[in-house]
Amino acid sequence: MAKAGKAGFSQDLYNFIKVWKDKPGNLIMILHHVQEEQGYISKDAAMEVSELTGIPAARIFGVVSFYHLFKTQKPGKNQISVCLGTACYVKGSQLLLDRVSLLTKAPVNGTSEDGIFSLDATRCLGACGLAPACVLDGQVFGNANSNKAFEEELKKILRKECSSHEVS
Repeated sequence: MAKAGKAGFSQDLYNFIKVWKDKPGNLIMILHHVQEEQGYISKDAAMEVSELTGIPAARIFGVVSFYHLFKTQKPGKNQISVCLGTACYVKGSQLLLDRVSLLTKAPVNGTSEDGIFSLDATRCLGACGLAPACVLDGQVFGNANSNKAFEEELKKILRKECSSHEVS
């Protein structure tokens, strides 16, 4: 297929793109695989997808910016999502989001300067009965404002990874 470009795609990803490049509805499927492999969709990755598929770069950037699940910034080593859907919000998820941002030094919908944490405010995690809910590295925590397991897991990461973060 193509020789390795700036994006650093694996041979498996090149093979996937080769199989999918001419199928209807291919772009979202290809972008999902790029993000799965690289953690996000960089400018170089989008440009390489454009070159490999013949899809205009403007269309690729349009799709990436339209769908909130595509990330354009490299995520932190540990990823946290706090639900701000109605059920979670009325049960205090905004306070949880503010506290997590303060503890991790990660801006909302951004990554901490040290690259340790990404923090996202999401609209719904599909766990309304557990409100307020959050996800830490793929693990869902319910009643997160008072959930000791969530607090302990976050503090464990802070102690291990972050000498610059205060942990009490």
